Amino acid sequence: MLRRAIRGLVTVGMAACLIGIMPAVAFAHVKVTADSATQGGYAALTFRVPNERDNASTTKIEVQLPTDTPLASVSVKPHPGWSYEITKTKLAAPIEAHGAQISEVAGQITWTATDAKSGVQPGEYEEFSVSAGPLPNTDRMVFKTLQHYSDGEIVRWIQDPSSDGDEPERPAPVLRLVPKGDAASSPSTGTDRVSLTADSTPATGSGVGSAWAVGLSAAALVISLACAATMVVRTRRTR
Repeated sequence: MLRRAIRGLVTVGMAACLIGIMPAVAFAHVKVTADSATQGGYAALTFRVPNERDNASTTKIEVQLPTDTPLASVSVKPHPGWSYEITKTKLAAPIEAHGAQISEVAGQITWTATDAKSGVQPGEYEEFSVSAGPLPNTDRMVFKTLQHYSDGEIVRWIQDPSSDGDEPERPAPVLRLVPKGDAASSPSTGTDRVSLTADSTPATGSGVGSAWAVGLSAAALVISLACAATMVVRTRRTR
């Protein structure tokens, strides 16, 4: 009976550890944040790309810009160790920006590591930034993203998170926009298991820290259970 009780305590402890670790893995999604996200304005968009693998590096990122809510102006901030390419898209209907009719816009941005050392290594993340605008008159923008690994794997962050709060397995980065003149025009990231939830998640990944806090708490629980089991064994032997 005693051995069964000890085994039960160990099983509970292992389950607690798994519960603490799983959120940290889930939190590591590609995310988009902005210094401001006001409809009709310009913004510096930052795509945060964590490496979720322990045996491969991230070597290329493809970010698709939404053509149903096109951005008339897009400029890329140079990123050391990476090259970039902007792919243009022809619009079905021209849009007007600064008094001019625009029929072709940036449809995709591809960042590629220039060498093996420049890739996003296991346990690390990188941030890629662009300046874009005018932001459309919509409440959200979805940026489907493909993450390429050095071993040939491609992770497709292309699933549109639902409005009811449920998050798919591979959610696309979402930028929440606020109406012009709204005082609450703060940075927004869209859905997060983590975080890629929280509108306005800091680029440092505070959600991951919270997840690890849970994991540490679970580890402490396991240690306590192990100590309790040891005391029970000693007491029985003494008797």
